Amino acid sequence: MKRNIMNRIKKTLVIGLIVSLSMTGLAACGGGNSGTEAGGSVVTAGSTSVQPLSEELAAVFMDANTDYTVDVQGGGSGQGIKSIQEGIADIGALSRNLKNEEKGLVSKEVTIALDGIAVIINKDSQVKDLSLEQIRQIYTGEITNWKEVGGIDAPITVVSREEGSGTRGAFVEITKVAAKDSAGVETDMTDANALIQPSTGSVKTTVASTPNTIGYVSLGSLDDSVKAVTVEGVVPSIENIIDGTYKISRPFIYVVGETVSEATQMYLDFVLSDEGQAVVVDNGFISVK
Repeated sequence: MKRNIMNRIKKTLVIGLIVSLSMTGLAACGGGNSGTEAGGSVVTAGSTSVQPLSEELAAVFMDANTDYTVDVQGGGSGQGIKSIQEGIADIGALSRNLKNEEKGLVSKEVTIALDGIAVIINKDSQVKDLSLEQIRQIYTGEITNWKEVGGIDAPITVVSREEGSGTRGAFVEITKVAAKDSAGVETDMTDANALIQPSTGSVKTTVASTPNTIGYVSLGSLDDSVKAVTVEGVVPSIENIIDGTYKISRPFIYVVGETVSEATQMYLDFVLSDEGQAVVVDNGFISVK
């Protein structure tokens, strides 16, 4: 009798040990529920105008999803397309519409926000308003002195972005800052007369520190270190972009390649959610909602 009881006790202990070891093995493998298994990483690259907004979106996303990381890199809108093409980023960030030749290089584009481009001048400048035509003429070198647009008698120092910049691309397209070269081909003419800067921040810093300069920056990057001119009498503001009265505006776009990871889709869903769009608004941009 005692022997049967002892055998049953031994059998129960053995079964318990097997179950315990099995559960430990499942936990070690993650069982689909461990933080490491559930997490993931996302890399974005591209427009330096979109970069500060992407950094804020990534920070809020990672606060709520601690098993995920979002690495935000710059490089310009052209680099955003190239990074997707070469598979070195999950998301490309653009601050302009896709060019026709780029559309076949991405599988999907998502507009995450709208932005205006503010035309900025040094705070000591007397000029308050410019027309689109005057802006075009300044950037093509047809107008070279501030006195031609209501300012003092001083040469205009033009500041522009590098080739491939989404801000530059959108600015050129909207203001028609282009002319035809000797072969009759339309070409961006800002290079000939401009100080070329590699980022929105460097344009703003140059205009703020250099008298008689003019530049352009993302509306969301505008601060009191420079002065934004009205364009054809309209202030660059969110309200005026929404109602269409301020003409120099553009979309902020995320693009992806053929393969979209679960982590990337989760991040994109967050960006378009009410919470993500609240981050857009808090940073001075316009929600796509």
